[in-house]
Amino acid sequence: MKEEIHYLLGKDNLKIVQNDKCFSFSLDSMLLPNFVTLNLRTKKILDIGCGNAPVPLILSERTKAHIVGVEIQKEAYQMAVKSIQLNHKEDQIKIIHDDINHYATLFDHEEYDVITCNPPYFEYHDSSIVNDNHQKTIARHDKMLKMEDIMKISRKILRNNGILALVQRPERLVDIITMMRKNNIEPKKMLLIYPKIGKNANILLIEGMKNGKPGLKILDPIYSHNESNEYTEELKEFLRMNG
Repeated sequence: MKEEIHYLLGKDNLKIVQNDKCFSFSLDSMLLPNFVTLNLRTKKILDIGCGNAPVPLILSERTKAHIVGVEIQKEAYQMAVKSIQLNHKEDQIKIIHDDINHYATLFDHEEYDVITCNPPYFEYHDSSIVNDNHQKTIARHDKMLKMEDIMKISRKILRNNGILALVQRPERLVDIITMMRKNNIEPKKMLLIYPKIGKNANILLIEGMKNGKPGLKILDPIYSHNESNEYTEELKEFLRMNG
């Protein structure tokens, strides 16, 4: 498939390489790096399943921390590497071609201050209706990466009081909170995105802290589109869009 170069949504200073064969970046990938809590103590960030690297690229605009993206699919990995080179971010962002379940075994200590993940949204079963494109199936269904895997990995390699931030579907909220607490990750911040006023929420952003104290902050909801199907001003402000 022919590769194309696009600007990230609302970012005229960040370019990304993609094609229609692989699962392209979406609004979810823009929301997550703008949602996660970063501070001066954030020195090392891991993005699980980084795809063609939209999350690492946006994170690099918010922090000077070293960012590692791990991607299992070779074609997406190759596009991620090209995207990093295209934006001259090689000194800050490293892309690794590996299964995150294997990558996590390389560490016997707490390694990261922050972990981000835009995981597959749908649970995979033998009866699941999946895309004919194997790459898109992996991106959309948790055939290769279960939510429980993400929690166990985060518990192992997050430093004490480290942050795990996810973007998911709202219907997975109870499962996520249950699995977070099972793995000593305390839910601390949550945001729901609604497509329009009067519609049900369709995107969940949630953040937990390893060994954190109880106390969940629920942010004001954001509506992504107005009646003219254009992005709302509140969404643009949240995404720190240029212009």
